[in-house]
Amino acid sequence: MSTLKVHTIESAPENSKPLLENSLKSFGMIPNLHGVLAESPGILEAYQMLHGLFENSSFNNDELTVVWQTINVEHGCHYCVPAHTGIAHMMKVDGEITDALRNQTAMPNQKLQTLHETTLSIVRNRGNVTDAELETFYAAGYSQRQLLEIILGLSQKVLSNYVNHIAETPVDKAFEKFAWKK
Repeated sequence: MSTLKVHTIESAPENSKPLLENSLKSFGMIPNLHGVLAESPGILEAYQMLHGLFENSSFNNDELTVVWQTINVEHGCHYCVPAHTGIAHMMKVDGEITDALRNQTAMPNQKLQTLHETTLSIVRNRGNVTDAELETFYAAGYSQRQLLEIILGLSQKVLSNYVNHIAETPVDKAFEKFAWKK
C-alpha cells in the first residue's frame, strides 16, 4: 500500500502550487497524477514540460494516442490507460484505435501498426532497435524526427507510469468509466 499523498493546491509545496494552478487551468481539474507529482516540484514541472513538448510534436492525435497508449499498456499502468482513453475521446481519436490499443489487437491501418510496433520495440529493447525495424518505420512514412519523438513520449510516460505504480494513484472520477487492468 502506498503512502504517497495526492496534493491539492493548498497542501502542495510552495513551488508546486503554480504548477497545479496550470493543471487546473488546462484540464478544469487537478489530475490525481499531478497531485502526487506535486510533492516534488521538479518532477511535476518536468512532466508538464514533456507533456507539452510531446503534444506539440509532429504526430497527429491518432499517432500521439498510439505512442502514449502503447507505452501505458506495455507498462501496465492502471491510471494512464483510462486517462488516455478519455483524452483520446476528447481528441476525437477513433474508438477503433483506442480499443485496439487497450485490448492489444491490431491497429486499423498498417502505418499505425508500424508506429505501435516500433514504439513497443523501443520500450522492450531499451532503444536497441534493429536496422530492419528502422527500415520498416521509415518505409511506413515516418521520419527520423518522429523516431526521436517516440523517445520524447516515452520519457513522459516513464515518469507517469512509474510514479503511478509506486503511488497506486487513484483514477480520476472523469476517467473511471474507462477503467483497465492488464
